Amino acid sequence: MSIAAISALVIISIASVILLTSKWKLHAFVSLFIVSLFLAIAVMPGKDVITIMKDGFGNTMASTGFLIILGATIAIILDKTGAAITLARYILSKTGEGNAAAALGITGFVAGMSIFCDTGFIILSGLAKSFSARTKTAMPLIAGVLGCALYSVHCLIPTHPGALAAAGIIDANIGNLVIMGIAFANPGFLVSYFWVKQMTNGKNYPPSPESEIPEKEHQQVHPSVLLSFLPIVIPLILIATGSLLNIMATESDNILFRVFIFTGQPVMALLIGVVFALMLLGNRKINTLNVIFETAIEKAGPILIITAAGGMFGMIIKETGIGATAGIALNKTGLGLAIPFLIAFILKTAQGSSTVAIITAASIIAPMMPTLGLETEPGKLFTMLAMGAGSMMISHANDSYFWVITKFSNIHADITLRIYSTATAVMGITVFTCIWVVSLFFLR
Repeated sequence: MSIAAISALVIISIASVILLTSKWKLHAFVSLFIVSLFLAIAVMPGKDVITIMKDGFGNTMASTGFLIILGATIAIILDKTGAAITLARYILSKTGEGNAAAALGITGFVAGMSIFCDTGFIILSGLAKSFSARTKTAMPLIAGVLGCALYSVHCLIPTHPGALAAAGIIDANIGNLVIMGIAFANPGFLVSYFWVKQMTNGKNYPPSPESEIPEKEHQQVHPSVLLSFLPIVIPLILIATGSLLNIMATESDNILFRVFIFTGQPVMALLIGVVFALMLLGNRKINTLNVIFETAIEKAGPILIITAAGGMFGMIIKETGIGATAGIALNKTGLGLAIPFLIAFILKTAQGSSTVAIITAASIIAPMMPTLGLETEPGKLFTMLAMGAGSMMISHANDSYFWVITKFSNIHADITLRIYSTATAVMGITVFTCIWVVSLFFLR
């Protein structure tokens, strides 16, 4: 089959996934499975397409499964114990009630390192309404800032499924990506904060009603601030330490060195985070723990399946060989890192899911990387970050997170579109600009 025909079929398959999930609302797993199967049969009739699909599905599940389940466990415990509320109240006490939006934003940024953005928003939405009512702060301001804070880390840090799977596809170092992802999420969050403030300034948006303030809220018992921070901060410290030791490439028989290398692996770091999270529980009986674990597995299950299906679709696209051919053509444009950014941006805007966008983009980009000069470790890292920035924009009505923000904040969709959706565009462009500038010092 000619390369032109293969290219056309790949484009049609991507468009089919977009239409099936966005327009016809078919479940993402079913859409990805059907399209992957038809694309494989059409382009690779002589190969064992089922084996290729299973490899793509299984490899993605292997690289993301433990991390997603462990992350979900931490999220469930933070929710059930009220630790997320403790974090928000502590940060509000430091920023002052006049900065309620900033307090919720910082809380979302910190908690979002381990919690999926939709879960984090649902957990914190009640507190957001309460803060809005108490401080007379416009609810669209608080909702927009909180939504963007959670979203900034969700798209860039590989404790989240899309970045995890994409890192596996292009073989990027997860520890380094966690550190750099947090670093570049900061300017994204900051610019979105000021954008949302500007978009709500002088608009007379109302705060949440007084009825959103829970009665006897002050009597509720929540865990200490230190214990609430530990499940989030300890894994990040361990991953950063492990990555630093790996970068130093120091070989040593020192037992402490080996311990930090071992515990710095993301799976072990998050497992230790789960142990610290369990310390938040007053009741640690087996029945209580089983409820926590079952809830976490139920929460992680659908995410795992869709993520693995995205990896399967990506494997089929990779096997077509279209990526290497496209890389040769695109290399002549001189766009460099803009190519992974633009591909992820187009996919995100068209079909809504940041996870599917970055996984599909990684599968398209992976074969191009040697041609684009991005096959080095720094090249892989900056490619991942560029795709993460692209997967931020634009979150609008075809994104389930858009509706989580809208419904759980009790605001109209047109307000969410005007404030939050435009903020994701500004955030993505800002983050990519920062990534591109820093890459000039590392990529030659």
